[in-house]
Amino acid sequence: MSDQSRARPMARQRGPMGGPGMGVIEKPKDFRKTMGKLIGYCKSYLPVVIIAMLLAAIGTVLQIIGPDKLKEMTNEIMKGMPAIINGLPVLGAIDLTAVRSIALLLVVFYSASAFINFIQGYMMATIAQRISRKMRTGISQKINRLPLKYFDKTSFGDVLSRVTNDVDAVGVTLNQSIGSLVTSVTMITGSVIMMFYNNWIMALTAIITSAFGFAFMGGIMKTSQKYFVRQQKNLGEVNGHVEEIYSGHNVVKAYNAGGEAKRVFEKVNISLYDSGWKSQFLSGLMMPFMQFIGNFGYVAVCVIGAVLAMNGTITFGVIVAFMIYIRLFTQPLSQLAQVFQSLQRIAAASERVFEFYEEEEMGDESGKTNKLAEVKGSIEFRHLKFGYVPEKTVIHDFSALVKAGQKIAIVGPTGAGKTTIVNLLMSFYDLNSGEILLDGIPISSVPRGNVHEQFCMVLQDTWLFEGTIRENVVYCKEGVTDEQVKAACKAVGLHHFIRTLPQGYDTPLNEKANLSQGQKQLVTIARAMIQNAPMLILDEATSSVDTRTEHLIQQAMDKLTAGRTSFVIAHRLSTIKNADLILVMSEGDIIESGNHRELLEKSGFYAELYYSQFESQ
Repeated sequence: MSDQSRARPMARQRGPMGGPGMGVIEKPKDFRKTMGKLIGYCKSYLPVVIIAMLLAAIGTVLQIIGPDKLKEMTNEIMKGMPAIINGLPVLGAIDLTAVRSIALLLVVFYSASAFINFIQGYMMATIAQRISRKMRTGISQKINRLPLKYFDKTSFGDVLSRVTNDVDAVGVTLNQSIGSLVTSVTMITGSVIMMFYNNWIMALTAIITSAFGFAFMGGIMKTSQKYFVRQQKNLGEVNGHVEEIYSGHNVVKAYNAGGEAKRVFEKVNISLYDSGWKSQFLSGLMMPFMQFIGNFGYVAVCVIGAVLAMNGTITFGVIVAFMIYIRLFTQPLSQLAQVFQSLQRIAAASERVFEFYEEEEMGDESGKTNKLAEVKGSIEFRHLKFGYVPEKTVIHDFSALVKAGQKIAIVGPTGAGKTTIVNLLMSFYDLNSGEILLDGIPISSVPRGNVHEQFCMVLQDTWLFEGTIRENVVYCKEGVTDEQVKAACKAVGLHHFIRTLPQGYDTPLNEKANLSQGQKQLVTIARAMIQNAPMLILDEATSSVDTRTEHLIQQAMDKLTAGRTSFVIAHRLSTIKNADLILVMSEGDIIESGNHRELLEKSGFYAELYYSQFESQ
């Protein structure tokens, strides 16, 4: 839609090739606030999550009890070790029954822990995917409630990034982090309790050596959070740029702009590399450092334990138990480092999703009780004033009266506001002032969906989805027969071409489908004929077809528009000579009106446009 594309504001601040504006330093988001939003969003799943967390805690407790039982087993075995009594070695007796009982109990504990952790993992994986599905569904529904002005300022690639990358990040992190968080906290808490239970001196040794790890981890989290936020933002910008460039790759090639496109991509990609490298490097420091702290604590505990054992303060079984407990205590610290890293990622991704959810929606229509039924098609425009942004008015004072069944043509130079009038008629945008009446009913008092039902549209830009030709022609219309589909395609001159295809009307259309731009336009015109709405809008509908095909389409459209109110936007003035009323627009206002003959007799702006097109004939 040429005129709209120039009248609208730029989609975003862009570089020379349309790439997103760069160099913006993203401030760190409020971690607690974002996580609070996420918890509130997932509240319907909280009972199951709590059960999964309890299972994770129970499974961890069973693992914590294990080393204490190993201590008992070690002490039983040590009873059989030779001892020196009065200078002579004396062998002790090992209670194999006790050892066997402890071993069986350990098998039960560890088996039960593994089974419980399996159930917990299954539950969390299920919940995480359901939350991801809920988010995607919410975004899909939100898109339908957003006004078109949102997409005027946001690239489609950025929206797609929120649907895919950000939602996936939330789902994967929920699946991996919640269970690990509970397991790690339970493991640390339980290990500390059991270590103090066995020997407080060795317990303090383990805790003090690990305290440095917590302090270091907190510093890294604070520093790396801003880079995780920026990484998600840069990822959306890369997707937006790639989607934009590759959707228009023919234009890029034709203008030899591949080098410039590459330069912009490199700029965006370097920003993503910079934020991604910094976030991953800083968070990656946590794991090796925590492993060092764990190994250091392991050595310290062994030294202190040896001294205490030599003094007879503890048994050898306590040292064995502590060697396992120090591993159980330090290993979760490393897991916590990973969990905190993942939580930073989920906070950044969730923030982008919730930002999308919080975008301003179209006005509430619950109070609109008027309904359009059996529409005749009389339309009145009363002093319309509109701008895509408040400070830039596109339509200044537009007034017109259209009778039912008339064919109205809107002509004028690019940027005059022709397509904008159609968008306002379809309730795609809200008026700044003025009113549009359809059969005497203000369309502002009618639900938008009800207004849309009264129109079928054929736009300059063709849109086909992946499906068969039949599905593309029928689209969302129910109860359409094969004969009706064939009749519509015959009317636009497409039936013969479809018959030459191997699968006929069942031929799938996709990016590789060998359809010319004109043939794609014919499919959309046939789709409009199938919709059979009371009113019709043709926005440069024949701009992509040759003169002969245009003549065939014009004949079909004459039949289609008979008895219907129709609006035709066209630069080829030959297609609108039979219009009942021609509105000539310039800079958002009507400067001339009348039929083709009347406007030529005025020798005004329309006549100048017309003769400039046909002066060579």
